Order: sequence, then structure tokens, then C-alpha cells
Amino acid sequence: MKEKQQSVTIIGAGLAGVEAAHQAAKFGIKTILYEMRPSRETAVHRTSKLAELVCSNSLKSISIANASGILKKEMKHLGSLVIEAAEASRVPAGKALAVDREIFSDYITRKIQDNRLIDLRREEVTKIPKEEIVIVATGPLTSDALCAEISSLTESEYLYFYDAISPIIDADTIDRSKIFRGSRYDYKDSEEGDYLNCPLSEDQYYQLVDDLIHGEKVETREFEKAVYFQSCMPIEVMCERGKDTLRFGPLKPVGLVDPRTGKLPFAVLQLRTENSEETMYNMVGFQTKLRYPQQRAVFRKVPGLERAEFLRYGSVHRNTYIDSPRLLKKDLSLSCRPSVFFGGQITGVEGYVESAATGIICGINASRKMLGLAPSYVPRETSIGSLLEYISIPRKTGFQPMNINFGLFPRVEERIGKVKRHGIIARRALEGMSAYNPYR
Repeated sequence: MKEKQQSVTIIGAGLAGVEAAHQAAKFGIKTILYEMRPSRETAVHRTSKLAELVCSNSLKSISIANASGILKKEMKHLGSLVIEAAEASRVPAGKALAVDREIFSDYITRKIQDNRLIDLRREEVTKIPKEEIVIVATGPLTSDALCAEISSLTESEYLYFYDAISPIIDADTIDRSKIFRGSRYDYKDSEEGDYLNCPLSEDQYYQLVDDLIHGEKVETREFEKAVYFQSCMPIEVMCERGKDTLRFGPLKPVGLVDPRTGKLPFAVLQLRTENSEETMYNMVGFQTKLRYPQQRAVFRKVPGLERAEFLRYGSVHRNTYIDSPRLLKKDLSLSCRPSVFFGGQITGVEGYVESAATGIICGINASRKMLGLAPSYVPRETSIGSLLEYISIPRKTGFQPMNINFGLFPRVEERIGKVKRHGIIARRALEGMSAYNPYR
């Protein structure tokens, strides 16, 4: 008779992995937590400490007027180790939760090492154990060997190695009086769907091209080089091929007659809805390496976007993530192998806090599975529930990584101002989380 599994295996000791192990310990479950550093280094990590922050010392806002602040409140309710460490290592930064990176990583490393239910092993894992409960939390720089294993398990076409991300705009900040709705050629059954179209005059188009060419850009890091495949070409690189390139590419006006003038615009920037509630719109084909302040300044010159608020900025960078909506259930287990869970950026969430939040959910549901309990589903109205909805529900528009933002929450039906609307979302989310108890 096969011996019963005695512990949960967690691959990766970044923010998601340590949260998963910490949650399992709250259930009294033993874990084996694997971290390949220092025996195997990555292109960006500089120490062998767990949960090392490599890009920024800020975990964003703590205000519940911000979606990220709501997320932190919810994580604290669930006993987040990352939030605990952040509060212990905080440095002055106004409403932002900025930390001393060394103290932050030291705190988490010590907590994990001192927990008698967590067996920390400094080894690289290249195979996902079969017939065991496993959490894969290896992050955006997953090793080539494990990538191959994940590709085999999930089907290779559902594993991505680069993000080519266009900006996403809050629907309520688009000036509808300056744009028009429609699809190219007005095909009733068009796969393009129904777009919002921002028409540009000749002068506006060439001003946009000049801004894209001369705008300050994020420098490419060594491990991100050679990422400019045709499908993820930054728009500013397209512009460098010729000032009319965009007019014959993502900004082509063909088939888009402006009903107000009866004519084709010189160029058209299309916006495509990101969700069924139409609270978010994607700038189609506008992946870019412009710095965030530049994106805000340049794209607000487009007719209809003068007051646009960006829920996510565009980027092109090295990342590894699975097509979660096709592969994962809401408890973050694989549909094809329910004993395997995925957490962290490899699920397609962006940001430190978002990654840690998915680790919490993995730890909860893997532990419940070990104990023979049903999965625990976070209320939809919470920020965590909204993130899980985004990464587990298939959509026609394809899947790209996302930070938590107000566009992911369920719609507030009342037509009220942004501040009041966000207040309702925050109150609803925190009330939902306060009633949520996955430990019983």
C-alpha cells in the first residue's frame, strides 16, 4: 500500500513560495520548500536570501483609496508573512509601503528557517513530483529545465517567455464625445469585436510618432535582450522603421469610417474592452518601452484620452507565465492535475503584493486538499477574489499579466463619481474579506 504523503512540496521561495509555506504551517501542515539559490543563480538576484526584492523597495500604496491598499488589508486579515515583514522593515515613504530590502528579506528568511514545520532545501528542482501535492511558485525567471517540465505538463503553447503588454485605461475616464464605436468593415460576426476608435488627424498622428521616437524609454536589461519578435514589437521600434509604419499597422484606419464626418480618419487608435463589464479598455497593439510618466503624457494627447487614467502601463520585458485562464481553477490548481497548484507571477499576476497574495491562496488550498477538505473560494468582491477571477476565467481577448486595479472588481452600478465609487468597492471588498475564514 502506498505511503500517505506527509508534506506539501513548494518549488520556489520567493514571495509566493514563502507565503504558501507560512499558510500551510498555520494549518499544521509540513512543507518542503525548495530554493535553488545560491547553488543556481538568476540574472537579477544578488543574495541567497528568501523573498529578495529585485526591482523596487516599494510595495505601493497602503491607502484603501488605492486597489493595492485594499489588497494589503485583505492579506493582513489572512496573516500574510510578506505584510508582516514589510511592517517590520518599513521606511518613510508617505502612503507607500516602502521597505529596507535587507531587513525585509532577513525577516522572512529567519521566520521560514525557524518554523519547525518548514523544511528549507537549497536545491534546484527540474521535475514536478507526480502524485503529490505540489505548489509551483518559481516566478518570472523560472529555470530552463523547469520551464520545459511545465511546458510538458501544461502544453507548450500555453507557456510564454516575454510580455508584450499594451496600456489599459479606466473606461470611465475616456471622453466618448471624441471617439466612435465600430469594427473594421463593420462585419457583424467579426472576431475583432466592437472597438472604441480614437481618430487622429495628420498633425496629431505625426506628433504621436515624434513623441514615441524621442520619448524617454526603459533600458533593456541583459537578460531581456532579443525579445523583439514580430508579435511583441514595441510601437516606438515600429516608428523607427518609418513614420508611416503605424498607419499601416495597429493604427490603420481602413474600414473605420467616422460616422460624425462620413470619412476615414488619417489614423485610428483602437480600444478593446478587457472584461465583460467593460470597465477596462486596452490600447490595441500599443506595447511600449516608454517610461510610465512619458506614456501618460504622450497617450493623453490622443483624442478622447486627454483625461485617461491608466490601470496598467505598457511594457515589453522578460517574463515566464502560463495561460492561467485555460489551465487553472479558481483554487489555483491545474485542471489537468488538481494536485499541482501554481502561485506568484508565473500565474500572470504582476507585482510583489499580487504574487504574494496568490501564494497565500495556494497555501490555503493545498493544505485543505492535504486534509481532505474542499477548496476555499475567496469572495468575488474582494481584491484577491477579483485577481483570481482574472487569472482563472477564459476570455476572447487573450491573457496578459495584470496588477490589481479597480477595473478588476465587480462593477458598481450607480452612476457616481470616482471617489465614491472606489469607496464602495473598498468597503464591499473589506466586508467580504472580514466574513471569509478558510481555516475552519
